[in-house]
Amino acid sequence: MNKRKTGTAYEEIAANYLRKQGIHIITMNYRITQGEVDLIGEDKENIIFIEVKYRKTASYGEPWEAVSIHKQKQICKVARQYCYSKRIKKQVRYDIVSICGEEIRWFQNAFEHMGQW
Repeated sequence: MNKRKTGTAYEEIAANYLRKQGIHIITMNYRITQGEVDLIGEDKENIIFIEVKYRKTASYGEPWEAVSIHKQKQICKVARQYCYSKRIKKQVRYDIVSICGEEIRWFQNAFEHMGQW
């Protein structure tokens, strides 16, 4: 399976996991020129921008550790544009779903917004 197909498969696994936790998934693979976000969801209080990371094993580190500062900044830019274009008034939250083998870990409020609103 190529990287894109693998990524899509694990994003679907993460989306299903989050749905079971009560998160409404609005969109998957939201892309603009500034970057992309794997999943966008919401709960009662928040619009949630979610990065999904998968690794077969943790021999090279946990998947969540691969969400660099650069990637966090990119997600924040995309989130800002998305909220502006959709006129979102909810609180914004940034989460990571880390999948290592069969283990799924959900990090809520994984990082703070970077940049200006």
